Amino acid sequence: MLDIKPPNPRIVTDAAQLSPEWMTAALRQSGLDVTVRSLRCEPVGTGQMAHNERIFLEYEAGAAEAPISVVGKFPSPSEESRAAGARGGYRSETLFYTELAESLPIRTPQCFYGAISEDFASFTLLLEDLAPARQGDQIGGGSDAEIEAAVRNLAGLHAPRWNDPSLADLDWTFQGLSAEFALYIELGTPAFIERYRGRLSEEDADTLRSFATGVRRWLEIAPEQKTLVHGDYRLDNLMFETTNDEIRVAAVDWQTLTVGCGGQDLAYLLGNSSPPEQRRDHETHMLEVYREAMAALGVERSADEIYADYVYGSFQGPSITMLGSLAVGQTDRGDEMFMAMAHRATTQIRDLNALDLLT
Repeated sequence: MLDIKPPNPRIVTDAAQLSPEWMTAALRQSGLDVTVRSLRCEPVGTGQMAHNERIFLEYEAGAAEAPISVVGKFPSPSEESRAAGARGGYRSETLFYTELAESLPIRTPQCFYGAISEDFASFTLLLEDLAPARQGDQIGGGSDAEIEAAVRNLAGLHAPRWNDPSLADLDWTFQGLSAEFALYIELGTPAFIERYRGRLSEEDADTLRSFATGVRRWLEIAPEQKTLVHGDYRLDNLMFETTNDEIRVAAVDWQTLTVGCGGQDLAYLLGNSSPPEQRRDHETHMLEVYREAMAALGVERSADEIYADYVYGSFQGPSITMLGSLAVGQTDRGDEMFMAMAHRATTQIRDLNALDLLT
């Protein structure tokens, strides 16, 4: 069972509350023998449910191995977004970094400090600053090379805990999809379509309605094979760095961590990372890349099995797009992003004839 202990130093919910003394205590409890002399912050990233700040650090003498900057993650200043995070997202992300990340080969930022309140509404994370790595472009899309690197990195999440019975002990994660989730889709779909009337094509809106009609069937036919699922594994949540023509990827934003079907992450990544024409051209190759990467980590699956999970997982796209857009504060950039995601996800569903699963 989850045991939330009072953190030391205390949780801070805004970068303005940081002090050299607080930062010194936080870094020391992570094993760094440092004294912070001063710090300054600047906003970074485009988070919808939380707020990130890059924190530049100056130390007293003798801190040669210490980071010159870290990224602080705090609850969103938007009351609507904070309420959404408090329903489990803040808890999942904080405990992923503090309880699970070091045991997995998927690349993520190092966590120097992580704490969450007993009501799960307040948290603080101090994470490795991955600069000069750059955030993926969710709206513009990624290159084939970037998407392939992201697929290979994804196997580092799925393979180590594939069908692991101890997944049930992670009671701070979302354990699969529930009837409550189905209700959210049924109620949220007409609200999403109404909000974006005039920006959604009728074909895309019809696909969303068909998913909402069959969402309870989607839950019923969930594959038996389970693993850890990021849940929101897309370009905005991936950091890319190219060294000697090799692309390295790190995954961030673990607020939707779930125990479920790995195809949900794979389909969501491919469906949302590029325009439909590009996805159609590389789809078969990317599925084979994933199969090979999983096999290299000890999980042998056939191409047919991976494809079946991929088709099933294609409904992750509209799920996260619709529920995410309705749960967070509305912005111009967010609206543009959600419209790109909705079109790409619904086109993927039609291309795969995935709605046939729900009838």
